Amino acid sequence: MAFALRSLFLFCRISGLLTGVWSRTNNREKDTGCPEGWTQLGSRCFVFLDERREFADAESICNILGGNLASVHSALEYAIILQLVRASSDSTRDVWLGLHEAIEDDAFVWTDGSRFDFSAFNNNNSGGDCFELERSDNLWDNDNCSDTNTFVCARRADQCSH
Repeated sequence: MAFALRSLFLFCRISGLLTGVWSRTNNREKDTGCPEGWTQLGSRCFVFLDERREFADAESICNILGGNLASVHSALEYAIILQLVRASSDSTRDVWLGLHEAIEDDAFVWTDGSRFDFSAFNNNNSGGDCFELERSDNLWDNDNCSDTNTFVCARRADQCSH
């Protein structure tokens, strides 16, 4: 247990080094509750990871970093996620979000357990239980959870200290 806690602390401390993402580099970053390399919006931090993983593996990496695959609760949060993806990658690769249909079709659940209160679905749902940001139209599409995509993690701003 102590090893796991030390490992989590270590991951929180160096997550910015591991992700290689765009981040603010001004002095205000030291005053936020987000680790280096993460972007803060309100009480939440977001980071884009430009590596391809299956949905469950991406969620596990976000858990190690102290969060979950990103849930989206407003147009502003979605705009931040889109900006992170654009700034960090030239790829047209789709991006996992934390939304899935765990129990039945149209019963949407975020991996962080938060309320489903915002969506940006396209009309071209291809099947599957996990949702991705489709880079061709910047809207959400369901896909097979075993496909590999890049991903966005989110967490509370105060989960790890600098």
